[in-house]
Amino acid sequence: MGMSASGGGGWKSRRSRRRRGGAVMSEINVTPMVDVMLVLLIIFMVAAPMLTVGVPLDLPQTQAQAVPQDSEPLVVNITKEGKVFLQDTEIPIDELVPKLQAIGKAGYEERIFVRADKSLDYGTVMRVMGRLSGAGFKRVALVSEVEQGN
Repeated sequence: MGMSASGGGGWKSRRSRRRRGGAVMSEINVTPMVDVMLVLLIIFMVAAPMLTVGVPLDLPQTQAQAVPQDSEPLVVNITKEGKVFLQDTEIPIDELVPKLQAIGKAGYEERIFVRADKSLDYGTVMRVMGRLSGAGFKRVALVSEVEQGN
């Protein structure tokens, strides 16, 4: 009336399935691992853009096209209070050029992006730009946001 688990036509679980040699064949279910990896991928995709801006600035808007990038540029940030940041670290304006020369891998051909708050006076931006060009840096660009439609 009943079927035997060890009989020829009986039910066998995946774990107890044996190969010809008598060794137990184990199977790994990778579906949960793939699910976790996809969730982590989504989290990192959402979080990555938030990590790119370290110094909060209100950038001016222009209709200019984006500059093509061949390598990761150095970023100089100027806040509305006139504080100067190299990447995310605040530095005195007198130390800006020596630090850029020490960090720059391409020497004076290093690409430098200057980000300045739009409420900052023009003279402060020009003072920083003047120090950079006076030191011999040739690839200095101003960063702005894309202007929204009129």
